[in-house]
Amino acid sequence: MARRVAVIGAGVSGLSSIKCCLDEDLEPTCFERSNDIGGLWKFTETSKDGMTRVYRSLVTNVCKEMSCYSDFPFQEDYPNYMNQGKFWDYLQEFAEHFDLLKYIRFRTTVCSVTKRPDFSETGQWDVVTETEGKRDRGVFDAVMVCTGHFLNPHLPLESFPGIHKFKGQILHSQEYKSPEGFQGKRVLVIGLGNTGGDVAVELSRTAAQVLLSTRTGAWVIHRCSNGGYPYNMVITRRYLNFMAQVLPSCVLNWIQERQMNKRFNHENYGLSITKGRKPKFIVNDELPICILCGTVTMKTSVKEFTETSAVFEDGTVEENLDVVIFTTGYTFSFPFLEEPLKSLCTKKIFLYKQVFPSNLERATLAIIGLISLKGSILSGTELQARWATRVFKGLCKIPPSPKLMAEATKKEQLIERGVMKDISKDKLEYITYMDDIATCIGTKPSVPFLFLKDPRLAWEVFFGPCTPYQYRLKGPGKWDGARNAILTQWDRTLKPLKTRIVPDSTKPASMSHYLKVWGVPILLASLLLICKSSLFLKLVQEFPLTSKYLVRMNLIGYKGCPEPY
Repeated sequence: MARRVAVIGAGVSGLSSIKCCLDEDLEPTCFERSNDIGGLWKFTETSKDGMTRVYRSLVTNVCKEMSCYSDFPFQEDYPNYMNQGKFWDYLQEFAEHFDLLKYIRFRTTVCSVTKRPDFSETGQWDVVTETEGKRDRGVFDAVMVCTGHFLNPHLPLESFPGIHKFKGQILHSQEYKSPEGFQGKRVLVIGLGNTGGDVAVELSRTAAQVLLSTRTGAWVIHRCSNGGYPYNMVITRRYLNFMAQVLPSCVLNWIQERQMNKRFNHENYGLSITKGRKPKFIVNDELPICILCGTVTMKTSVKEFTETSAVFEDGTVEENLDVVIFTTGYTFSFPFLEEPLKSLCTKKIFLYKQVFPSNLERATLAIIGLISLKGSILSGTELQARWATRVFKGLCKIPPSPKLMAEATKKEQLIERGVMKDISKDKLEYITYMDDIATCIGTKPSVPFLFLKDPRLAWEVFFGPCTPYQYRLKGPGKWDGARNAILTQWDRTLKPLKTRIVPDSTKPASMSHYLKVWGVPILLASLLLICKSSLFLKLVQEFPLTSKYLVRMNLIGYKGCPEPY
């Protein structure tokens, strides 16, 4: 049984991994190459240390109730969406509350993680680290790799003919910190993701002109949903996830397009999804307004660069460019691992449930946080860590390595032959993935059982937002405060908004109000349960159904009380 665990990285995933080790009576030692916790959430003025950091104005894309550790809610007066400083404060509070800092070795770089000669019997690892020029070696029973996605900037200059002729400034979004220094300049931002949208909007306030180039387009989601409630809490619900699994994809596509164009027509704004491309979503409250005001101009992909201009695929040319900012994402790697494990871990298809490498005869190494999730990464990585530590202890089992490798290899071959689509790089459905991992642990809530035992709680679990507290109601790691956290989640949501109370401004809710709030979900759930017959399922199975379009369910029209970063 594992005892000593090496945790690599003290960011969001690393902190939860340390705590999960302690919850299972394991002995964690965390190695962090910087001088503080928080990973990319610890803002610095420069990126000279090579680490990816957030830009000063960053605001979370997932609201606080959906993005907290499952047994440590945010303070009620914290805003629903936080800037990097406020979010880092929360991480600091979490670390101090559970006394995690004493397990972290700062300014320590992991040089290598290698199997010991007797690995097949013991599952142990040799971990070599370096602290201020001094090397150290330790033996660990298990390793949790918590280095995340955002390691190496992806700067695809070779894909842009003429870029080396360009005389202006070229940088990756990793180097961007604030709009200072861009006053009066003409800036081209390449890449329409969350970062691309944020950078374009912020620069539009100081730059002479901002051009935003995209190959695919994107659906733009606002943080504020119908009724002013946080968007994530409105759409991330079990009853919506249920409907997404039984409705045909053509219906979901129609609903999505109709709802996403309701606030503004994406085609008119140059944001519509290119035909044949997968749906892509970004969170941005101001981009449509900037386009409407002309401070941001949407452009197609760049065909080539000249010394001072960019030629686009549609034939248009933009002259006198001063700066090109690539918001083209990041690549991840594991330089401290040995081959073939290093290469295999970069292929998500060879990671069992995105966590355990398939080729290890002993499951004593876990990759925590290497997921793309339609929801809170923090919540997902915490559940991964809870599962991994129990696997280390032998309390949870995973299939043997030969079986995992055979299944992964078969999938890879089918993908190469074009028989199967590679979905390993797609964003995972939040509830589906969380429930999958929770099932492995024994913490997935049973809605039917809850309706018999605690109807009020069951109602909130099924029809309310699927907050992380749901995975602390039962099983290993059960938290006595989970029920109350679920029943009071709307109090914490509304608390920071109620800073101005108008006397006698509220009126008792009428019966028609309650019917509007709960009538739709009850009716839909009832109809779907009735229709879930063998004939209906047979018809439905003719469509390529998954819950991958859960986000589309926002257009069901639910307007009652009420989720990337």
